Amino acid sequence: MILHLSGYPNPRQREFFLSRARHTAYGGARGGGKSWAMRRKFVLLALRYEGLQLLLLRRTLPELNENHVRPLLAELSGFVSYNQTQRVFTFPNGSRIKLGYCDAERDVYQYQGQEYDVVGLEEATHFTESQMQFLTTCNRSVRRDFSPRMYYTCNPGGAGHGWVKRLFIERSYRNSERPEDYAFIPARVYDNPVLMKNNPGYLDTLKNLPEHLRRAHLEGDWDVLAGQYFSEFCRDRHVVQPFAVPGSWRRFAAMDWGFNDPCCVLWFAVSPESRVYVYRELYERKRLSSWIAGRIRQLSAGERIAYTVASPDAWQKRGLQQTGEIAGESIAEVFGACGVPLLKADNSRIAGWQRIREYLAAAGDGQPRLAIMANCENLIRTLPLLTYDAQDAEDVSDACEDHAAEALRYGLMSRPVQARQRPERKQRRYDPFATEKPESSAFQSL
Repeated sequence: MILHLSGYPNPRQREFFLSRARHTAYGGARGGGKSWAMRRKFVLLALRYEGLQLLLLRRTLPELNENHVRPLLAELSGFVSYNQTQRVFTFPNGSRIKLGYCDAERDVYQYQGQEYDVVGLEEATHFTESQMQFLTTCNRSVRRDFSPRMYYTCNPGGAGHGWVKRLFIERSYRNSERPEDYAFIPARVYDNPVLMKNNPGYLDTLKNLPEHLRRAHLEGDWDVLAGQYFSEFCRDRHVVQPFAVPGSWRRFAAMDWGFNDPCCVLWFAVSPESRVYVYRELYERKRLSSWIAGRIRQLSAGERIAYTVASPDAWQKRGLQQTGEIAGESIAEVFGACGVPLLKADNSRIAGWQRIREYLAAAGDGQPRLAIMANCENLIRTLPLLTYDAQDAEDVSDACEDHAAEALRYGLMSRPVQARQRPERKQRRYDPFATEKPESSAFQSL
């Protein structure tokens, strides 16, 4: 049986097909033919190599069904078998394309221990950086004829805007990341002649978008983050180099508890001018509460921490199955037994996000009331990536990696609201010869 694949790649898609980089991203604007290119790339790889294991992901199940399951069923019917329960296409040569989704951040753990020669993230900017990093651990192979690869399609905006921009646009690398492992193939609607011919009105649709959306979706401008929640945040203004916090400054801490999701602890110090500095960060996943409490005590050794506030879920009774904690014992009780007593944080979300805005704003001296030391990498990384909730314009989207921001919110909500100072009123001495009668308050001050 011969498989006939419809469609011909445009020049940009051809570059994508030929790339053998460890990480290859394609797109950058709407209308570039990203989904078709990703599907075709996976099918071609499955046909070319026997027994190849491929994992193709979208963020949500409806997106997965519409963009990949249905088109692949139409294209591969009669040639490739499909297991609907497992969402796996099996080719005659033993290659397998598994389709999956990661609606919640923790959904990536369903792939723990699995091994794939190829991993693809469709609309990669919908995935958080921690999801991407975890999925790279599944991208491994013992084959000699094929090196592990990851493929990404993407547009500006979304929860993963920051890490995609850093790796593929800014080409700024950390730790063991190597520039030669990353390739970016830009594609815009102008690069897709099929769409331009069959749907010429789509170009006008993109041109008529609001300015920031037009720049992102038509021009592929990565300096635009649509829906950014804290547009006030600026690294140059809010991030400072670490320094030794004076011992006389008041210190406190805040924690957003998590086990499968990251647990974030932030340490705060208040200067005599009432400026708040975030000077330390703990960001861990899959750690027992006793370990976190012990680490907090270790990092706080020699310091006077006035109090530690924590997310209200730390007072919930937890079971053994997921966290390994003692049955019936709350996280707060474990912390107390370990010498780190917790106070329940104010969990008012909207008021809390507004409190962060107030601290990001300038104080009377022109400087922001909040400063973050550069060693707090996860707070600095994720705070500017928070976006608005599609259902509530006052709230942060729960699709974002918000654990550090939550700890920041709890910490700042624990601070007393500063009362506005009334301007000092000049008082006049009583002059019996004055033609103007003095105010009653002036009489009272004599």
